[in-house]
Amino acid sequence: MAALFDGIDINGMALKNRAVRSATWTGMAEADGQYSTRLIKLLTDLASGEVGLIITGFAYVLPNGKALSGQAGIHSDAMIPRLKQLTEKIHNAAGKICMQIAHAGTQTMLRPKNDRPIWGPSPVYNKVFKSTPKPMTQAEIKQTVRAFALAAGRVKQAGFDAVQIHAAHGYLIGQFLSPATNRRTDKFGGSLENRTRFLFQITRAVRKAVGKDYPVLVKLNAKDFVRAGLTLADGLSVAKGLDALGVDAIEVSGGVPAAGPMGPARMKIRKADDEAYFATMAKKIKKQVSAPVMVVGGIRSFKRIDTILRAGHADLVSMSRPFIREPALIKRWKQGDRKKAACISCNQCFSTGLSRRGLHCAVKRQKEKRKK
Repeated sequence: MAALFDGIDINGMALKNRAVRSATWTGMAEADGQYSTRLIKLLTDLASGEVGLIITGFAYVLPNGKALSGQAGIHSDAMIPRLKQLTEKIHNAAGKICMQIAHAGTQTMLRPKNDRPIWGPSPVYNKVFKSTPKPMTQAEIKQTVRAFALAAGRVKQAGFDAVQIHAAHGYLIGQFLSPATNRRTDKFGGSLENRTRFLFQITRAVRKAVGKDYPVLVKLNAKDFVRAGLTLADGLSVAKGLDALGVDAIEVSGGVPAAGPMGPARMKIRKADDEAYFATMAKKIKKQVSAPVMVVGGIRSFKRIDTILRAGHADLVSMSRPFIREPALIKRWKQGDRKKAACISCNQCFSTGLSRRGLHCAVKRQKEKRKK
């Protein structure tokens, strides 16, 4: 079976190891969605730290799909020149980079405007984000599918090594997948077949835009962990459908913001048994698909990674918070220092993205201040 420092090929994208930096919002993009110098450096540092594949924070495909201030956009051709600067720096550092593309739907902290309505499958109030969406018409659904395809084309043109469709964590695609938020009575609602239609249309459109020889990845919730949300049986079915469509890798996650402690970024990960809390679900999905499977969720130690990969429960492991604290974590492990990641899973980094400094480890910053 595989080990962390074994290479892997994903539809022609040759990765030097099985470590993935899972998509992470940084709050470092410019107001118009352009990548800032700081954000380019943050990602380049990950490449220098020998992360096998870097997945960017989610980029909005339409202006009304923006979730947060400081979020990057891929909604316009104007984004491409700056993104080319990013991919060139990543490749010069011997890294590989994938852009995650998304639409926030109701999960936005931005208030609606005439040119930026809040869209969703159904008018279901979101208690966390305190918003009720305007139900999307079929014309708006078609517009959004096209926006994802155009965005994927820009990703490829900008020199990225792959594109990832964000279908997890309760954003727009996840809202269509979940019966808790999708109460439509047309061909996009009701049965699981209908609820997956939006995602599958996007997947086909993205594939057509980038071609058969370009890696297309999907981040998928195996389960939502909320009442009437996506179940594991649903997640398995969606994964099988994506596999049949020829998706090149599936990143398995779970939870939505409304799930609270069962959400996608749990706290108090102190021992090996606390780690990789989505690994069991990833194992089940891997048995059902031929595409490589990535697993994310509280992974902190080399030992736990080694167990997952050697047991064949997943093909790659994704981490986010550990790389905020230690961008060179993989390099450290490769050089022989196998102590677990320094991240203590306090989640203080979440709020730092809203600060002027952008995403950083609050604990590390506090320690640095005390030393001065």
